Amino acid sequence: MARYTGPKSKIARKFGEPIYGTDKYLDKKNYPPGQHGIDKKRAKTSEYGTQLKEKQKAKYTYGLLERQFSNLFTKAQKSKGVTGEVLIQLLECRLDNVVYRLGIAPSRPAARQLVSHRHIVVNGKVLGIPSYHVKVGDIIGVRERSKALEVITNSLQGANRSRFNWLEWDNASLSGKFMSVPAREDIPENIKEQLIVELYSK
Repeated sequence: MARYTGPKSKIARKFGEPIYGTDKYLDKKNYPPGQHGIDKKRAKTSEYGTQLKEKQKAKYTYGLLERQFSNLFTKAQKSKGVTGEVLIQLLECRLDNVVYRLGIAPSRPAARQLVSHRHIVVNGKVLGIPSYHVKVGDIIGVRERSKALEVITNSLQGANRSRFNWLEWDNASLSGKFMSVPAREDIPENIKEQLIVELYSK
């Protein structure tokens, strides 16, 4: 299964944002990585460079590789609505992202692993495909024999789900319902999707 396995703090420093969650190294070194660090003089970024950086940020944030992201953009182009907004909504509807949003996993990479290792069920059936597109009305939960996993119980204890009004959580069954496709203004990720659209339009 293809995925990014490189240094995460270096990527977070590149974008100046904790895209993988709390990062003590980013707090200490809140400047881009490189041999000369903060003292290195950097040329002004071109328009193309700015657009490319935004696409890379979205890819790393949601854990996609180039071909996956390109295919998803093509799907967004063919869908009704504003392409950039639809792209972000499609990313939010990925199963691994929904598992993360529900608080079942502490991060998207952890959520991807839980799905891949078949700890997650959708509508009562075990599903091991992180890229599965969750639909309105789907019930996403924890497999019965996986409910005692430490990574899941610890994550659920610290989860803050009240900020996501498109999800509904049932603590008794450790499952959540995907109530609606989130509006762009409700998605907290700091991604300028219009720059991505402009990049692919070249």
